Amino acid sequence: MSEDDERQESPPSDLEFSSNKARNYNATGSGSGQPEIQSPYSDQVLENVLENVLHFLTSRRDRNAASLVCKSWYRVEALTRSDLFIGNCYAVSPDRATTRFTRVRALHLKGKPRFADFNLMPRDWGAHFNPWVLSMAKAYPWLEKVYLKRMSVTDDDLAMLSESFTGFKELVLVCCDGFGTSGLAIFVSKCRQLRVLDLIESEVVDDETDWISCFPEAESHLESLIFDCVESPINFEALERLVARSPALKKLRLNQHVSIGQLYRLMIRAPQLTHLGTGSFSPSEVAGQGDQELDYVTAFAACKSLVCLSGFREIVPDYLPAMYPVCANLTSLNFSYANITAEQLKPIIRNCHKLQVFWVLDSICDEGLQAVAVTCKELRELRVFPFDAREDSDGPVSEVGLQAISEGCRKLQSILYFCQRMTNAAVIAMSQNCPDLVVFRLCIMGRHRADHVTGEAMDDGFGAIVKNCKKLTRLAVSGLLTDKAFDYIGRYGKLVRTLSVAFAGDSDMGLKYVLEGCPQLQKLEIRDSPFGDAALRSGLHHYYNMRFLWMSSCRLTRQGCQEIANAMPGLVIEVIRSSDEEEMDDSVETLYMYRSLEGPRKDAPKFVTIL
Repeated sequence: MSEDDERQESPPSDLEFSSNKARNYNATGSGSGQPEIQSPYSDQVLENVLENVLHFLTSRRDRNAASLVCKSWYRVEALTRSDLFIGNCYAVSPDRATTRFTRVRALHLKGKPRFADFNLMPRDWGAHFNPWVLSMAKAYPWLEKVYLKRMSVTDDDLAMLSESFTGFKELVLVCCDGFGTSGLAIFVSKCRQLRVLDLIESEVVDDETDWISCFPEAESHLESLIFDCVESPINFEALERLVARSPALKKLRLNQHVSIGQLYRLMIRAPQLTHLGTGSFSPSEVAGQGDQELDYVTAFAACKSLVCLSGFREIVPDYLPAMYPVCANLTSLNFSYANITAEQLKPIIRNCHKLQVFWVLDSICDEGLQAVAVTCKELRELRVFPFDAREDSDGPVSEVGLQAISEGCRKLQSILYFCQRMTNAAVIAMSQNCPDLVVFRLCIMGRHRADHVTGEAMDDGFGAIVKNCKKLTRLAVSGLLTDKAFDYIGRYGKLVRTLSVAFAGDSDMGLKYVLEGCPQLQKLEIRDSPFGDAALRSGLHHYYNMRFLWMSSCRLTRQGCQEIANAMPGLVIEVIRSSDEEEMDDSVETLYMYRSLEGPRKDAPKFVTIL
């Protein structure tokens, strides 16, 4: 097979997959409800061997590699794939995907790039789910699961999901928009086997529809119900009845309209919960003082299986002692909406010896992080978010908290840390104390901030991270950084797959070091950095292997981007301006570049120019 043929046969790097371990069909397609599989080989023994080999490959990367062995493996791998992962909805068309993969039961689909979360992309850019649900309705009548991230989903899409797939069980919408409570009402009323409905950080329009009461009245199969992002009030009595008739319910995350008194009633109904999002964690105005008479401590104590707590919106600190009985069993605690102090945190955290995941606001200060470091020896993931995200705010956490965590939590694998000041010494200490780090995201708010003790650039700190943390795959850099930092990344970051850069670098050489030195790089997102056309050209050898490149407010020109488009016809290069901006001049505000088997998309809005 020629190199060009192989490229056409191979799925793009953002098309990945896995397979269910339990195979409930045979080579002749006699499984219930399954289409008949016609063998593409004359040798039936070879087909059976290949199917059984691929059956044990559950890793997306392993199965992707297996499909590239030869045409036989390519075809049989497609027949045995049940989980389809597409990291860019424009990398492949729905029709191409459904034609090749005929037995998919679960779809994992991503749309807009991550910088859309920071309002760096116009809302109506695209990533519509509609073409996918239309195609799947014809090809996958047995589809059971859909996971969407940063996609535009309409009420009609939800209705089609519920009507087209009679055995549909799981829907997860992360950072999605375009739908409302009326669409949810239709969806839940028709999905009688629904097990999972998770709405996570999505925008849900309030259509003044009581969607909770639309769940079928029969015994529910629900195992997970997450709606903490829904900003409109819900029918609590209907929710209470739903929880009562859902004996398999393990995960429940409530929105801010559920008071602590109502939470108590739900916990009494469902002591089997393992994951609980507490809602507001304060009394409702209607309930007044009546909520305080309830025995919240006993309600929490009865939930003996509880391992994950989140929510705590509009928190009243006086109620925090209610959660003390479950602290010893918690493996995950999310206080990222709770403006609590170190003194309020300490009596909680001192009992959380099993904690592995902890999200919190920086209101706990360095003192609170020091308390975490003393107790949480099993911590694997830490995220510290800013209570005040302004660049000129006086951040309450610093290098003191970071160093304490690195010294006390040596098993740490992932950290996201927002702060206003940092030192190279603290970052170097983390690289030495936590060598198992896979994710390191340090966000020093404010632009070009140096080591606040020495006044030097943060180059050596980030250099130590990529040098000492041999497993690192995701890195976000910030603060005053010169090209030296990017030289370190290119030299030592051989496993880095995702790199985020903001307000950093001196010249084109910085980006050149990264593109020439990081062979595993898949996702590169850059904003407000001095990288131009020469830097962009330095990655010509690698762009076909990447999922995407995003650059905004850099020094790109339209001519430079056009040169890349001419040299690499397999890439889609979008030049994006704001939706209210007139035709652009030669400077490029935003570049979004990705690989696609289909070529330019057909639904690009007017403010997107595809080169």
